Amino acid sequence: MKSKLKVASILFILASLFLKVSGLIRDMLVAFYFGDSFRADVYNAAFVIPNMFILFLITGMKSAFVPSYINAIEKQRERHHFSQVMKSTFFFSVLVSLAGALLAPVYIPVVYGGFTEEGTQIAIVVSAILFGSIGFVGMNAVLEAYFDSQNKFALSVVSQIVVILSSIAATILFADTIGVYAIAWGYLLGTFLSLLLKLIFFVPKGTFTLRAKFDWSEIKSFYIIFIPVAITVAVGQVNLAIDGIFASYFQEGAVTYITYAKNLVHFPQAIIGVTIGTIIFPMLSRAQATNNTALFKQGIERGIMTMTFFLLPAIGGMMWLMPNIIELLFQRGAFTASATSATTVVAYFYVGSVVFFSLQAILNQGFYALQKGRLILAVGLVSILVNVLLNFVFTQIMGSYNGIPLASSVMAFFYFAASFYIFVKLIGGMNYKPMLVELSKILTAVVIMLGVLFLVKPVTSSSSALIEMIAAGVLGAIIFVLFSKILKISSFSFILNELRNRKK
Repeated sequence: MKSKLKVASILFILASLFLKVSGLIRDMLVAFYFGDSFRADVYNAAFVIPNMFILFLITGMKSAFVPSYINAIEKQRERHHFSQVMKSTFFFSVLVSLAGALLAPVYIPVVYGGFTEEGTQIAIVVSAILFGSIGFVGMNAVLEAYFDSQNKFALSVVSQIVVILSSIAATILFADTIGVYAIAWGYLLGTFLSLLLKLIFFVPKGTFTLRAKFDWSEIKSFYIIFIPVAITVAVGQVNLAIDGIFASYFQEGAVTYITYAKNLVHFPQAIIGVTIGTIIFPMLSRAQATNNTALFKQGIERGIMTMTFFLLPAIGGMMWLMPNIIELLFQRGAFTASATSATTVVAYFYVGSVVFFSLQAILNQGFYALQKGRLILAVGLVSILVNVLLNFVFTQIMGSYNGIPLASSVMAFFYFAASFYIFVKLIGGMNYKPMLVELSKILTAVVIMLGVLFLVKPVTSSSSALIEMIAAGVLGAIIFVLFSKILKISSFSFILNELRNRKK
């Protein structure tokens, strides 16, 4: 059984990595065909609002359905529960799909008032097409949550990869003829194909039925759990929408620079978060099951420090190589050197957001384990107001769109600081001294790593840039690991012990 869980965890991590890489390839294709033109801006902006509902369904469903379905299994009501969730989600997602598509001519001109008339019309059509996919997304979300409840984690990620690959294929085949609409139609087709594949090949017959009558008490009990978690997830997308709205009032290309920089800088967050989850969160589960407060605190503290141990050197190395990374990934086709330079600057300003949002992910798990999700939701809603205010202030002070990513980084700090303060009050304090000592050691190792990289030959813009970047990454990793051992960083020892235990 343990070996099967290990294989499942490895497959999940690999599938998650492939999912992020596939998303990056999609961005590269959009950059190739549309560069930093207004059409790229329009697509990236129009995608944000539908994506807010998409993540609302997918992430919220996974957080709420898995425990409710497992509980239903114990009561031998899993088929009834599955059927009620599937049927209610189907009708809800279809309603959202129709409303979003039909109302696009109303909300797009209001939200993105900075676009030209042509850009507004394109955004309306793109948004309507993407909203058309949400009916399929809702059913996909329930089925992927079902796979997670069966420990088939990789399968749920692979089904999302189908959607991205469909978008990529449509872009390659039709971008020259129908422009940015190709990406949206590819996404819509991908959601349909993903649902079809699940129903035909992966979901056993009789697992659920849409013919069952509505059981409103069953549906209500589920959505009481689902809605707060889903809204918490949507907070991040609302903040992203705010960034896009402010960027739409600046020059052509601003939305594109912000979108690509954000996606690239946050790339390590998802991969590192998966790794931390496989190492740390079982400790939280054991603590919750045994009502062990000391173990729970230890799990949160270890989670924060392990996240820091992985994240800081990754972000440090990425920032050192950022101009070269963006040039290598995006600078071809319609994406020019000036676009690379602009995107690089935005990426630097986004650094704070990835650091504090990554740490926030650890705290969120703690709030959910304590069944205090409504508190983190309240903090998240306040962060939206803070983000609007900071965007306005920083864009006015700096006089450019670079104030937008800076606002996100500052907002992320306040979000994490407020959440951390509330969380510490809930659990009765934390052991700060070892955490501060650990943080100082990690920062020292990162500074030494960057110092060594600075002394070696800089990466050049040439055909050998990729090899030089890989060499720099390997050298940086070796230096960081070496000084982690020299400085006796406890997170390094903890990870080694966990890996040894998993091999046994």
